[in-house]
Amino acid sequence: MSAPGIGDAGEALLEVRDLRVRFHQPGRRVDAVNGLTYRLPAGRMLAIIGESGSGKSVSSRALMGLLPATATVSGSARFAGTELVGLSEAEMRRRRGAEIAMVFQDPTRSLNPTMRIGVQITEALHAHADLDRATAQRRAVELLELVRLPAAARRFHEYPHQLSGGMRQRVMIAIALASQPRLLIADEATTALDVTTQSQIMELLVDLQERLGMAVVLISHDLGLAAGYAQDVIVMYAGRAVEYAPAGTLFDHVRMPYTEALLGAIPRLERESHATLPVIPGQPPDLTRLPAGCPFAPRCGYADERCAAEHPLFAEHEPGHWWACWHPVPDAPARVPEEVR
Repeated sequence: MSAPGIGDAGEALLEVRDLRVRFHQPGRRVDAVNGLTYRLPAGRMLAIIGESGSGKSVSSRALMGLLPATATVSGSARFAGTELVGLSEAEMRRRRGAEIAMVFQDPTRSLNPTMRIGVQITEALHAHADLDRATAQRRAVELLELVRLPAAARRFHEYPHQLSGGMRQRVMIAIALASQPRLLIADEATTALDVTTQSQIMELLVDLQERLGMAVVLISHDLGLAAGYAQDVIVMYAGRAVEYAPAGTLFDHVRMPYTEALLGAIPRLERESHATLPVIPGQPPDLTRLPAGCPFAPRCGYADERCAAEHPLFAEHEPGHWWACWHPVPDAPARVPEEVR
């Protein structure tokens, strides 16, 4: 099966095929990622969205070699021609930060509260380049200016607690960009921020992507971010990709009922004040006991006996549009509120 993704005319920077992640615990096995496949060329942003526990963050940490010893990773993830699955820790460490970087959800937990901002950035620089102290400091200030941190030279000498949440996230992005990586993974990088700061950080990521030619994987549960900033979108459920398309196609022509349900839960300005927010009924399946059929069937209004008994194939049913569903959603107008586009 070919891999979904724009870039078939050229070589993909990242190509993931049948990626699987299993966590082994006493007496049970958790199938966290179950056959994820996609292609991502340089210069594009791919959003991977879904509820908590869908496997989106685990799949990206697998690419970085950041999973615990209880995890088993199989399948393939080729980055710039190099297979990442099974790569030794020493080889992975050479690429982590230098070629592939990650921005995590909570900068408060990621930054060392006892170290000045500048020291933490220069440490990242020294890890991948032989720079003298003056050059490293100058480069660190340039990185802070690149991520639009006000008064960058002064902030260089400050501690994390002296910065706002948005400023700390900019510092995390600066650290991630220290070695000019070709692939940046943003794992819920704006979740803890207010809406205005969130927008500023996303605009910054888009600007940096265009200026540096990076590929970006945006991990999020926020469909508004995916609709507004990503070129391509994968929707994950129960460790599997259930729908993929370029963003405009996916949001205008939703085919997977799970994606439709996620869109239905987005707050809309036209709803009456204090109106009950729509929710998806039920709970995601137990990843230690995945059903034989579609895992979304118990929560799906379209499901029938076939859905419960037989798992649908994730395949390209329309040009560039992939989904896994026996009863795809028919076209309907205005699925995404204008306020999040």
